[in-house]
Amino acid sequence: MQKNQQIAEYQNLFFLLFVTSRMLDRAVCACCLNVYLCMKTEKAMKTIWIKTYDAPCGKLVLGDLDGKLCLCNWMNKKQGDAVNRRLCRGLQAEMKTGTSAVIEQAISELEAYFKGERKTFDVPLLFCGTTFQQTVWNELLKIPYGTTCSYALLAERIGQTKAVRAVANANRMNALSIFVPCHRVIGSNGTLTGYAGGLPAKEMLLHTEGISVGGKRGRLFDE
Repeated sequence: MQKNQQIAEYQNLFFLLFVTSRMLDRAVCACCLNVYLCMKTEKAMKTIWIKTYDAPCGKLVLGDLDGKLCLCNWMNKKQGDAVNRRLCRGLQAEMKTGTSAVIEQAISELEAYFKGERKTFDVPLLFCGTTFQQTVWNELLKIPYGTTCSYALLAERIGQTKAVRAVANANRMNALSIFVPCHRVIGSNGTLTGYAGGLPAKEMLLHTEGISVGGKRGRLFDE
């Protein structure tokens, strides 16, 4: 009886040691895995080079990743920070101040645009967003210079007539202002609605393209 009790105690002790060792192994493995993933993420981190540009209607920040423009956003603290975080997370990159050939090309094209000397842009673009958002942004690129489009019409053009609110939200998430012309999208009643750079900036951009506002919305893109 005493021998059987001792055997049972030994078995319990063995089982406890076994479980403890397994838990320690898992903890050590988990710790090593976390260190490995952190080192891998840090090593794989890319760089988005950013530079500010003083446009006639406000200050912009331009960003280049791997030779493509991924950012042209207004220096709005709340909106800008949200866009920056989304880009860094989505592109697995960190932002550093600097310039590049793509950024300088973007600045040159913007200056020509504001002088009325350019109606389209040639700088290569890089989107960072959901499939739906990218569909909306690509449709925005089809809105010609000097024309406007309503959110409802934009939703119709991508085959999502009931997704007007989602289309408007995708517009808001556009990180490539001016180059992806979300400023050409207005309300169905001709109102300017919102804009990341502020309504005065949106009005100035439309005015630059020859579109009157304040009751006259210019030519509607409905081809």
